[in-house]
Amino acid sequence: MTAAVVEHQRAGIRALAGRIGLLGGLTIALLVSLVLAAGHGQLDIPPAEVLGSLMHKIGLDVGPLPHHPQGENTLWQVRFPRVVMAALAGASLATAGALMQGVFGNPLAEPGVVGVSAGAAVAAAAAIVFELTFAGTWTVAICAFVGGLLTTTLVYVMSRDGGRTEVVTLVLTGIAINAMTSAGLAFLMFLGDTQAREEIVFWTLGSLNGSRWQYVGVVLPMAVVGIAAAMFLAPKLDLLALGDRAARHVGVDVERLRMSTIVVVAVLTAAAVAFCGIISFVGLIVPHLVRMVAGPGHRLLVPASALGGAVLLVLADLWARTLVAYADLPIGMLTALVGGPFFFWLIRRARRTAGGWA
Repeated sequence: MTAAVVEHQRAGIRALAGRIGLLGGLTIALLVSLVLAAGHGQLDIPPAEVLGSLMHKIGLDVGPLPHHPQGENTLWQVRFPRVVMAALAGASLATAGALMQGVFGNPLAEPGVVGVSAGAAVAAAAAIVFELTFAGTWTVAICAFVGGLLTTTLVYVMSRDGGRTEVVTLVLTGIAINAMTSAGLAFLMFLGDTQAREEIVFWTLGSLNGSRWQYVGVVLPMAVVGIAAAMFLAPKLDLLALGDRAARHVGVDVERLRMSTIVVVAVLTAAAVAFCGIISFVGLIVPHLVRMVAGPGHRLLVPASALGGAVLLVLADLWARTLVAYADLPIGMLTALVGGPFFFWLIRRARRTAGGWA
């Protein structure tokens, strides 16, 4: 066995260890953040009691139960649905961002920035205002999916020219779509009654307040299907990064791949928007942070982004409901406060890399 072969094997082992370490670390971070978020709030419950409640729920007599009389109800009726919804929404948004950046070949693509989240929210708000119930609990989610699919397709058609997406074209497309969706939301608020207006305001700000297990039951299958499909598409997105011509030479149907990715992005965006409203910049920040650590390969980028997005939104929601006593701040506001400066930095970086806005 030559030295080159040995070195190649060692490099492969190091890369595998790095992948396992990153995914394992993010998984542990997610579990820790879920336990901390479930226990922290107006009624503080120690982590040991949170874990004890979980163990007893699955039939294991391990750990203490919450000592407060309302501890169990608080955990299972309020906290657990909320933190699970935060994890699902964060994972969906981050995965959608990674897919959009891969299929557009542009680091600024993200469901919130280019208006996909707002398009899904408009369709969901229309279902609320017109009291649509054709699919029961799934009605709002289905409408959000259709709105997200139409918006993603519009972004794709408007932004691409000659097989690539210019930074300025994508940004301007996002501005135009967000302007139109804002007008649509305003018109729906005009048409709706007081309750509908309050719900639409909720969509525009983004919040996990009011999460319930039945909502989790709608979002969970959409998120799982979307992330699984993203994992299936990941190897082909790596080939697409080499260019359309190179991808076609190795047997990739480029247009089918792009349209499939657009559908998956719409499913993931609908999963996040359907009951949480517009939460921007999660899909922008997380994939970039993961790339800095793990590189651009989508086989690792997609699952690591899903885990990282879940961690980020669980912690952001914890911050939103504990930053001000007896107040529940809109989580979309907090992610925008952090994501806005990050977006400016990415624009300047993309401009320097491209040598201008040409």
